[in-house]
Amino acid sequence: MSAQPIPVWAEAGSAAQGQPVLVFLHGIGGGKQGFAAQLAYFAARGYRALAWDMPGYGDSAQITPYDFAGLAQALLRLLDQAGVARAVLVGHSMGGMVAQQAWTLCPERIAALVIAASSPAFGNASGDFQTQFVAQRLAPLEAGQTMADVADAVIPGMVAPGYQGSGRDLAQRCMAAVPPASYRAALQALVHFEQRAALPTITVPTLCLAAEHDRTAPPDVLRRMADKIPGAQFALLPQAGHLLCFEQPEAFNAVIHAFLSQAFAPT
Repeated sequence: MSAQPIPVWAEAGSAAQGQPVLVFLHGIGGGKQGFAAQLAYFAARGYRALAWDMPGYGDSAQITPYDFAGLAQALLRLLDQAGVARAVLVGHSMGGMVAQQAWTLCPERIAALVIAASSPAFGNASGDFQTQFVAQRLAPLEAGQTMADVADAVIPGMVAPGYQGSGRDLAQRCMAAVPPASYRAALQALVHFEQRAALPTITVPTLCLAAEHDRTAPPDVLRRMADKIPGAQFALLPQAGHLLCFEQPEAFNAVIHAFLSQAFAPT
């Protein structure tokens, strides 16, 4: 059996003494280019910051099978290749699920977690919400359209009401660039995600970050996650939707920076 591929990543900065390495994990419609603002911000503040292309996305090769166990293994291969002993995983949406899965695989490699606009489980794969979620996101492809059409159909409902900023355009470009086969594979993996039992086992500093207008991962979901993770913090970004890191990168970065400054303050 051939070795599984190592994901490709972008990075900026170098870790100052005592500063952790950050690894940004994007959502189902994202890519490493979506975290350019985060890499620049944290590099300027003495962090080494990496952002991956999830397997099958951007410059990263596909993996088989395509499931959360495989994605967590791929993340571990990236950490090894990048020479990162312990990382702060910053996961947005599906990336937050990969971060939770990674905790179950290699907790010793994780220094802290930021779980943004995500959840600990997708729920019943055949439930009404879940079925509608998948159907809505596959409808343009099933009709013979492109990933750009998927982005045009999905992105407007994932941002805060009335938001028309540049982050919306970036999110649409990221989603339009996702290979259709990878998008389908990621959706099929998503419906089987379940890590609720792992939450009480998380022993590293954790921030659960929600957005006021997020209908995909509502604030109450993140608040309940924080309640179940020992010592976890909960934060809410007002006037943002599910794509909070695209819509409000400055506020998103500032909340994470404040969390890290507290979590890794010199003793």
